[in-house]
Amino acid sequence: MEILRTENLTKIYGSGDNQVKALDGVSFSVQKGEFLSIIGPSGSGKSTLIHILGGVDHPTDGKVFVGGKDIYACTDEQLAIFRRREVGLIYQFYNLIPVLNVRENMTLPVLLDGREVNTERLTELIGLLGLAGREKHLPNELSGGQQQRVSIGRALMNAPAIVLADEPTGNLDSKNSQEIVQLLKESNRKYGQTILIITHDENIALQAGRVITLEDGKIVRDEVTGR
Repeated sequence: MEILRTENLTKIYGSGDNQVKALDGVSFSVQKGEFLSIIGPSGSGKSTLIHILGGVDHPTDGKVFVGGKDIYACTDEQLAIFRRREVGLIYQFYNLIPVLNVRENMTLPVLLDGREVNTERLTELIGLLGLAGREKHLPNELSGGQQQRVSIGRALMNAPAIVLADEPTGNLDSKNSQEIVQLLKESNRKYGQTILIITHDENIALQAGRVITLEDGKIVRDEVTGR
């Protein structure tokens, strides 16, 4: 079952001599439950792509369909609801609220959406992420790896249609990086979560079931790894 499709995505920044084409006619589809990595050198368009997929940045041209719906045909209010409910975003720099503890950071998106926290899911996620006993710790009382685990938990709390991870291991050492990738793989397996991970690390990319390579804003390879 197809969960995501892009059609001829193009993103242009600037104008005239300063014009930069970050994405140039990118088209691909993702099946529900896939674990997909997108790899490419700096400036290849990876982060631009993930921001457009997540409803954060509008494309210059082209379409993004999630669950069969063209998200950029939505009103601004509908797009905001889409971002809150259908997409889980994980960033390189964690983006945790420093005055909120682990539990509060993880449940913030649910509360901002005016919904009741699923305490059973919260407890299960805290256990899966290895954060049991640290629920009341503030971000500055956690290691980098633990902070990234909290950001993963926050992304998963709403049970989103798609999880988008933008260089989630970029600030971590190799041991913590591997643990974070394993947690994403476990979420993919346990919850059937559709996950797209952006990375410049080929070793991490190859742990996904499928690898898309971007260069100069274009897809140059789309390969199944068999994992």
